[in-house]
Amino acid sequence: MQQHNRESMFRLIKECGEIIKNPNRNDINIQEKAGPANFVTSYDLLVQNKLRDGLQLLFPKAKFIGEEGDQETYTEKGEYFIVDPIDGTTNFIKDYQMSCISVAYVVDGDVDFAVIYNPYLDELFWANRGEGAYCNDKKIHVSKHDLSNGIVLFGTSPYDMDLAKKSFEMAYEYFCQALDIRRSGSAALDLCAIAAGRAELYFELILSPWDYAAGMLIVEEAGGIVTTLDGEKPVFNKRCSILARNKKI
Repeated sequence: MQQHNRESMFRLIKECGEIIKNPNRNDINIQEKAGPANFVTSYDLLVQNKLRDGLQLLFPKAKFIGEEGDQETYTEKGEYFIVDPIDGTTNFIKDYQMSCISVAYVVDGDVDFAVIYNPYLDELFWANRGEGAYCNDKKIHVSKHDLSNGIVLFGTSPYDMDLAKKSFEMAYEYFCQALDIRRSGSAALDLCAIAAGRAELYFELILSPWDYAAGMLIVEEAGGIVTTLDGEKPVFNKRCSILARNKKI
């Protein structure tokens, strides 16, 4: 991606981060979506609309797939933005300050450029295919530790309660093998933690493409591996499981 477009994207995403950091908590307007504990707020919609408008000015030919609202039909040909305006909406509602903006630029079926921004820590994770992964201006790499010296991150698939028991059973198995486990509530930030070497393995039994599209490239460019739990390449036209790790595991 050209530096001008990259810098313009960074500015746009950081402006959206300021919106997330400074909400009017009397006007969040929480609404329920399908599934338990699945919410959308007026700020999810505000940020998504701002991202759509700004990204389409930069890339007029690109289609836009966001978590909220009607979806474009994804195919493996052409340019797409796959966006989660607030990954960690429940965290945002509770002011837990573990939420982020996730933007993936997909070209002909592969993520070409990715940005994940944590506005609370002002950490902007990004990767350009073939050029490594970065946190702000610092190049990042996955950990070199094995599981016995590692931290395991996981998601509980809260919108699919039939998978919750299996998720906790797997987490317990990993807990017995690793130093400890963590649950943040943001798949995108968990993937960034793997990329930055802060943890060694992350799994979740079901996620949507906007949860992992950007983080997938960032982990891979940091030297890690991202597959489904079955060892397949994650796809962007349906939900799937995700397993991210360093090459020691």
